[in-house]
Amino acid sequence: MKILHTADWHLGHQLHGHDRHAEHQAFLDWLAATIDERRPDALLVAGDLFDTANPPASAWQQLYRFLARLRADHPALNLVLIGGNHDSPSKLDAPHELLRAFDLHLVGSISRDAEGELELERLLVPLTGGDGVVQAWCAAVPFLRSSDLRTRELADGEDRLVEGVRAVYRQVLDEGRRRAGELPLIAMGHAYLARGQLSELSERKVLGGNQHALPSDLFEGADYTALGHLHLAQHIGERVHYSGSPLPLSLSEADYRHQVLEVTLDGREVSVTRLMVPRTAPMIRLPEQGLDEALAAITALDLPEVEAGARPYLEVRLLLPKPEARIRERILSALAGKPVRLARISTRYQGSGEGLADGLARRRLDELSPTEVFRLCYQRQFEGEPDASLVASFEEILEQVKESGI
Repeated sequence: MKILHTADWHLGHQLHGHDRHAEHQAFLDWLAATIDERRPDALLVAGDLFDTANPPASAWQQLYRFLARLRADHPALNLVLIGGNHDSPSKLDAPHELLRAFDLHLVGSISRDAEGELELERLLVPLTGGDGVVQAWCAAVPFLRSSDLRTRELADGEDRLVEGVRAVYRQVLDEGRRRAGELPLIAMGHAYLARGQLSELSERKVLGGNQHALPSDLFEGADYTALGHLHLAQHIGERVHYSGSPLPLSLSEADYRHQVLEVTLDGREVSVTRLMVPRTAPMIRLPEQGLDEALAAITALDLPEVEAGARPYLEVRLLLPKPEARIRERILSALAGKPVRLARISTRYQGSGEGLADGLARRRLDELSPTEVFRLCYQRQFEGEPDASLVASFEEILEQVKESGI
C-alpha cells in the first residue's frame, strides 16, 4: 500500500498582507498531478487545512473543489483529513455526513456519548486497495483541546494535559490494533512532540508550550504516524514523521525545501520517500546592510515579469546607526516597476546593547536627570548621541508633563 502524507496547508494564509491563493492553487494542482503519476492508495492530511478558524469563502471553495476533483479522477482513493489547532472543529465537522456519502473522511474533533465514552467509529478508518479489500487501518485523531480530555487520578509529577492526550490515543490505537490485526495501523495526529524543531516565526506551540510537549511513545502500536503542526519536515523516532507544510509560512523558511511524504507499506514494514514541492513564488532576503547599500541592491534586482501571484517576496534587512526618515517611501520608490512584492522591512540599530544599569558607572538613578536617562536609553538602542533637535523635543515634552502635573 502507498500513502501520501501532507499537512499544514493553511489555506487562506497571507504573508505580510499578501494573498497566497495562487500559490496554494499551484500546490494543489501539483499534488493532483503527483497523485495521477504515482497512484497512491490514500491521501492523509494531518491538520491545519486552514490558516484561521474563520477562513475566507475562497479557501473553503479551494478545498472542496480539490476534494471533488480527486474523487472524480480517483474513485478508489482513500481521503482522510483531520483538524488542526488553526481549524474550527465545528466547521470542519458540519459537512461530515455529506462528505461521508462520497467516502471522504474529514474529522474536526473527537466526540463522546452520553456516558462520556469516546466515540471511536469516526476516528477509525479502513483503508482499501484498488480492489476494495481493506489493506490497513487509520486512527485519525484531530488536534486535542483541553476540553476534549478526561483524566484519571494523577500521580505526583504527571501532567493533566499530557496524560489526557495519552489516554485518548491509547484508547483509539488499542481499538485500531484490534481491528487491524496483522494489517498495518497508521496513526494521524496534530501535536507538538518533544524534540520537535520549530520553524522560526510561523508556529504556535500546542497545549501551552514546551512544558506540554508530548512524548512520542503516545503512538506505540502504530506502524506509521503521520503528524502535522510543525512546519519543517522531520521524524521523531523511526516511524513518527512530520511532513511539514507544503508552502513556506514565514520568510525564515526562504531556503528550506518543503515536501510531501510518500509512505510505502510492505506488510508492516515502512519506507518513506520525500517528494519536493516546487515553489511558485521565490523569497528574496537581502543581507543586513545600510540603507544606501540596500537601495543599490534593490535597483540592481533584475527579475523576469511573471503573474502577480508568482511574484517574489522581498525582505529588506537594514542595519542603521540611528533612525532615518522616509525609509519605506525610499524603498518603494526604488522598487517602482519591478515585479516583486515587498513583504517586510526589518531594521536593527547599532546601539551598545547595554542595559541602562551597565552605563551608569555605579551612579544612583536618582542622581540622573531625565535628559541623561533619555541619552543613555538612546545610546543603548542606537549608535552615537541623539542630535540636538531630538533632545530639545524630549525636553519640550518633559516640560509639558511637568506643567500638567502628571
